[in-house]
Parts: sequence; structure tokens; C-alpha cells
Amino acid sequence: MHFASLPDHRADLDPHGPAISDGRESLTNAELLTRVRAASLHLHDLGIGAGDVVAVKLTNRHEFVLLLFASWRIGATVTPVNPSMTNIEVERQLSDSGARLLVVEDESTTTGTPLLAVDTLYTDPAGFDPAPLLDTSALSLLIYTSGTTGTPKGVMLDHSNIEAMAEMLVQALALGPTDRSLLILPLFHVNGIIVSILSPLSVGGSAVIVGKFDPKTFFGLVEQERPTYFSAVPTIYNILAALPPDVEPDTSSLRFGVCGAAPASDVLLTRFETRYGFPLVEGYGLSEGTCASTCNPIAGPRRAGSVGFPLVGQEVRIVDESGAELPAGTDGEVIVRGPNIMRGYLGRPEETARTVVDGWLHTGDMGHLDSDGYLVLVGRLKDMIIRGGENIYPKEIEDVLTADPTVLEAAVIGVPDEKWGEIVVAYVQPSPGQTIDTAALYERCAQHLTGYKRPTSFIVVDAIPKNVVGKIDKPTIRKMHTAVSAGV
Repeated sequence: MHFASLPDHRADLDPHGPAISDGRESLTNAELLTRVRAASLHLHDLGIGAGDVVAVKLTNRHEFVLLLFASWRIGATVTPVNPSMTNIEVERQLSDSGARLLVVEDESTTTGTPLLAVDTLYTDPAGFDPAPLLDTSALSLLIYTSGTTGTPKGVMLDHSNIEAMAEMLVQALALGPTDRSLLILPLFHVNGIIVSILSPLSVGGSAVIVGKFDPKTFFGLVEQERPTYFSAVPTIYNILAALPPDVEPDTSSLRFGVCGAAPASDVLLTRFETRYGFPLVEGYGLSEGTCASTCNPIAGPRRAGSVGFPLVGQEVRIVDESGAELPAGTDGEVIVRGPNIMRGYLGRPEETARTVVDGWLHTGDMGHLDSDGYLVLVGRLKDMIIRGGENIYPKEIEDVLTADPTVLEAAVIGVPDEKWGEIVVAYVQPSPGQTIDTAALYERCAQHLTGYKRPTSFIVVDAIPKNVVGKIDKPTIRKMHTAVSAGV
């Protein structure tokens, strides 16, 4: 079903049934439709129409969902904006996406793009009820993800992508009308939108939106809202598993938890499931694949250390550098094909052509398929760092650092961390005759980078190691860092 018409469909089937809530307001299906129509009118009155891009810079709240459906109803595209981004980062996304409107909570945002304060969003449709536009080839989402070039890229997802992805997840997670998701991941991520909102709503289920994950209140919400599942990253599961022994919540409503964005250890999975009594289902995917490509089965054997089987409708292969398929058990690059693969990167045809070849998405991740078909990830071709489920690309940080005249070169690496999985560490080499002020670098990063991207430490070195062709040798830097940390 085209998501532009989903509110109408739900209101027709069960007008008084629950749809979405966020702790401030709960909407039935009929109320959801009314509010979507009202938001559509507001966008229409601001001159937004088919083909336009609406940027949504909101924390987790039900209006985010209203704006998704309202934009799609009139044929517009939504680009979610991380609320913690700096003005420089926001401006870059607005410019690249061509957004005609930015929806905000805080009107202090400085931008040349017209603003809409979310608290002024219409609640009365005033008879405005155009037929939903149902073009499956129209763009639904522009999800921005940093690339190895350091420049964030707009992943173009059309309606056929998100429809296919939701159908695959419904089947993989066995979702039905009695399911109720508890959304704790940010809505500016495709995971939050697809796994916790669109998938349950598409089959008659409901969604509870949490403003921000808090381990002190999380299980209280579980007991109060009685969700059947939620999606989180390993950092969150680590935090919950480490709660004091006297925390003994009622988790009987939960069928499972979804674990993704970064690998989870066997120890964590076992410890969590033993303590709380419901399974964690690991999966794997990219924004370029509309969210997920593999998932451990709920009803079948879950294999710790793997990210499960390909979702029905997708193919996963392991290939060598020449693109030749490798046999089971042999490590190579993971490539994926299916109706969920993005249309491409906005305005970047060359990067799109390198990433999607003959319909196959080249993920840049290394892994193998075991003898039973489970995908096991072993590393990354790229130098991407994953901190608490957030993808961080070193080049973006290195560009910020080397823009400082005292820094000749910079090399950013991920360092293992018990809480976050990885943290960011920057090695910096002074320009000739210059002295690096690390406090100034902290301040520079605070101005240009979202908090989770900022290095936790700066290590000043006389020279950054290079390989034989003159490129920065990050494997050597990682080994060097490990040795120094271990006191070798």
C-alpha cells in the first residue's frame, strides 16, 4: 500500500483504534487522518506541492509522523534533519536537498530557508481533502549519510523502496494488528521511521514515540505502554543489561527487541536475554538499502555472531575485488540486491554508479555467508566508525581539523569502548613552525561537528605514518594506539 493513503485506510477500517502517541498526545486512526489532512493544508498554504522537499528538524514527537504522511499526501519529499547538527551542517543539507521549507521546534535556527514552527502546525483541515498522490516512483525520503569523501550524501528513497522495505520487515518480524512498537531511536534515522513507525502502522498496529532513551524510565514505559517490540543499538542494550540487580521489570508484553547499527557480542546477547526474558534479533542494513537487508529469524534458530538471513525479496552475495562471487565461509565485500535499493545519491551520479553496479549495492562491509546462509560481518572496507549506533566517517572530521592552519595532517580512528562500541580519537601533525592548541581544536569541532562526531582526544605526533604510496597508514596508527594504550 502507498503510504500516502495509509491514514485513510486505517481510519476506514478502525476509526477509534490507536495509531500513534508520544506522551503529550495520543491519536486514534480517525484523529491521525484529520491531523494529516490539516498538516497537508498547512504545507499547501505555504506553497509546498508535488516534487518539493520539506526538511524536518524535530526531536521525537508525533508531529514528525504527521509531517511524513502530510508531505507524501501532496507529493512532497521529506528530508529528516538531525536536531543536534550545527547551523553549518544544517545549511549544507538544506542547500544540497533544495528544501523549500524547514520545520523546527526552535525558531532561533539561522537559515535562508523559510521556517515553520511545529507548534503552529494546523490541527483543522478546514475541508481540505485532496486525493492522496500515489506515484510509487516519487521520492519519499532524502536520508543524509556522510561518505568517505567527508561530504554528506542524500540517499534517494522512493515510495516503492519504503513500501518494499516495510513489507519485508512485516514478514521477517511477523508483525500484525496487535503489535505495538516503542520508538526510542531518533526519527531522523531511517530505522526509526521504517522499523518503528511505518511497519507496524502498515498492518494495523500502533506506535508509541519516546522523546529520548533514558535507562531510568525505559522499563517504566514498557510496563505502562505494553509494547510488543522495540528497536535499539548495542549501546542501549549494554546500558540496560548493566542496570542494578533490583531492577526487575515486567517485560511480558515484549515479543522481541531488534538490535542493529553495530555488531553485538555473544556475551551481551546472552546476558540480556537471560536477565529480561525476551530475545534480541540482530539485523544488518544501510540507509542505501532503505534500512535492513538481513535479520536473524524470530521463530527459527538465531545464530549469535551473525546478522541473520537475507530478508525475503533481497539477495546477498559475497564478492572479491573483481566482483566474482565467493564461496561460503570466504570473506569478501557484502553486496545486496532487491527492490529496497536506493535510486541513488542526489546529484552524485558518479558516486551512485560506483556504489550500485548492475542493481547490486556495494556496501563496503566485509563478511561471509556461513554454510547455512547466515551473514557474518568481519570488518569494514571503509574506515567508518560506529559510536553508539551512529555512523561516523573520519574524512569529515579530518577536513575540519586540517582547516586549522596549525594542523598539517590529521588521521581519525575509532577506538574500542565498552559503553559506546567505539569512540573517536584524532592524531594530528603540526604544520612547520606551528604549535597545536588542542583546546582550540576541541572548540573548532564543537562549532562544526555534531557532538557524537567530535574526537574525545587529540594526540599530537611529529609525523603521521604513511604507507609506501604516501597515503596515511591507518592500520599502523591503530596498532600504535593499541600499543600505547596497553603500555607496551
